Amino acid sequence: MKLYSFLTGPDDEAFCKRVAERLNNGWELYGSPSLTFDGKRAIAGQAVIKEVEGEFRQEISLKKV
Repeated sequence: MKLYSFLTGPDDEAFCKRVAERLNNGWELYGSPSLTFDGKRAIAGQAVIKEVEGEFRQEISLKKV
């Protein structure tokens, strides 16, 4: 099954580390990053996907996969 997650947050080192952590745990980038401005700071977004065994269940924690 494929899992999907969309990470968002201020465009800073912490956001980049969250994306890097996912990539180092087997997730892959999906599509281009997005960037918007909330009036005070830039907000980044990046979709990631991961192929895993099994069938989808609502109880799956995307952080633990």
